[in-house]
Amino acid sequence: MSRLLDKYNQIDETSLWKEYRATKKPEIRSYLVEKYSPLVKHVAGRVAIGMPQNVEFDDLVSYGVFGLLDAIEKFDPAREIKFKTYAMTRIRGSIFDELRSVDWIPRSIRQKAKQLEQIIGMLENKEGKPVEDEVIAKELGVSMEEYTSILTKISGTSLVSLNDIWFLGDENDEVSFMETLESPSNMNPDVIIEREEIKNVIVEAIKTLPEKEKKVIVLYYYEDLTLKEIGEVLEVTESRISQLHTKAVMRLRSKLGKVKSVVTRK
Repeated sequence: MSRLLDKYNQIDETSLWKEYRATKKPEIRSYLVEKYSPLVKHVAGRVAIGMPQNVEFDDLVSYGVFGLLDAIEKFDPAREIKFKTYAMTRIRGSIFDELRSVDWIPRSIRQKAKQLEQIIGMLENKEGKPVEDEVIAKELGVSMEEYTSILTKISGTSLVSLNDIWFLGDENDEVSFMETLESPSNMNPDVIIEREEIKNVIVEAIKTLPEKEKKVIVLYYYEDLTLKEIGEVLEVTESRISQLHTKAVMRLRSKLGKVKSVVTRK
């Protein structure tokens, strides 16, 4: 492998990507896997922060490898995006996909998260604006202390739940929240337009969030900061950031879930 690194490190990477796209040479693929494998541990490490103890770091790394391989196969050097940026999105998406498939979240917590999402959606639809914690807690029939405890318990689900928001377009084309952070490529114009419309809907939904929740979403998903790092930026505890993130995700899922229903019926 060291010979491959020495050989291909001397070649302009744009040219190397073009050659791989044209030839699919296994040795170029091996070189790219070796070069970018540290990204997998980097992303897995950031995802691991805030996850329950039963989620093993090594498992996250193995899930992320699938994302790196997928990124290498699908990356288009003609796009105006760096491979590192594209790969990190794919790696994180792959980790979340696998976490969902192994169903690591207890059913009781999943049900509580769904209940909270529905209540927030109902209240905000009724009020026409974001509602305060006290209003949500009252509707849930719990004290503020119990409400805070609920947010803490379901915080792990919110770290992956934005990837659960799917929009079905032509020929069952699927678009996830994370994919809207990427520029569309190799699609017909109708699909590109639809994805751009969905991206705009998500951006508008984020704009409606309370200011602190908006900052958490932007810093976590767009700036790739950990919850701990966001806490340092906003000068609050990591647990408070986790709660803000959970509430933001519940609000977004409620808003975007309605859009999903409309798009599916088209």
